Amino acid sequence: MPVRAASVLTHGRPQEIRPTLERLVAAARACGVKLLFDRTETEKLGLEGDDIIVVHAENLHDVRLCVVMGGDGTILRGLRRYCATDVPVFAVNFGEVGFLATLEPEELDEFGFERAFAREFDVLRLPAIDMEIGDGVSRAFNDISVHRKVGGRVAQLAYGVEGEEVGSVRCDGLVVCTPAGSTGYNLANGGPVLAWGVEGFGVSFIAPHSLTARALVVAPADTLSVSNHGREAVDVSIDGRPACEIAPCDELRVNFERDAAELAQLPGSSFYRRLRAKFGRLSS
Repeated sequence: MPVRAASVLTHGRPQEIRPTLERLVAAARACGVKLLFDRTETEKLGLEGDDIIVVHAENLHDVRLCVVMGGDGTILRGLRRYCATDVPVFAVNFGEVGFLATLEPEELDEFGFERAFAREFDVLRLPAIDMEIGDGVSRAFNDISVHRKVGGRVAQLAYGVEGEEVGSVRCDGLVVCTPAGSTGYNLANGGPVLAWGVEGFGVSFIAPHSLTARALVVAPADTLSVSNHGREAVDVSIDGRPACEIAPCDELRVNFERDAAELAQLPGSSFYRRLRAKFGRLSS
């Protein structure tokens, strides 16, 4: 069914996206689609409401599409907002890499917002990783990173799978990533790139003080534990945002979560074509 209402998320540089936003509003008027902007977006973009633009919107889940204009951080915000729903995130890249983006701004000439409102796109169901520490659970769509505090001692991190310790490594930290996040922090560590569709999550080390430390891919049904064997607390970030810390002798547990969110893709697009386009371009 075509979209009748869509929410909109943008990054922090409103002037950069202004022409594309105007194009979105024009397409919404032509298709009879209401655009919902929350309080933050309304004030940031300086919007006034009318029959199409709904400002200071509160019921943001009564939509069938989330349109994002920004980089991967803004896209991740959309995925977190609509996780465990059937609302796909349709993203126009205004970031540095935009690996999660549906298309680039110049591709709107061929695949416009009118086609997005008609849902003429493929949907990729993205997995996530759930982190348990103490009594709380947090969700990541890219990665969870554990790292020593700035100016602190080198960390001593032990990791295990299904209760069996695999190893203990002196390092600056480690990264646990989803397949979608494997091309980020994990790739910079020399960890494996996991194609979209692979079930499981990767573990790689940040500056390991060992010649034998190796990256690991964990099976989707297994629980990974990360323990702090050092004498100082270490910091934990989720999708690049500070989350908590692991005290000495404490641990966190990570589990794979299938089909956690939906990402819109151009018809016929593939992970391998995206990998070549994004990283081939950056290396040229």
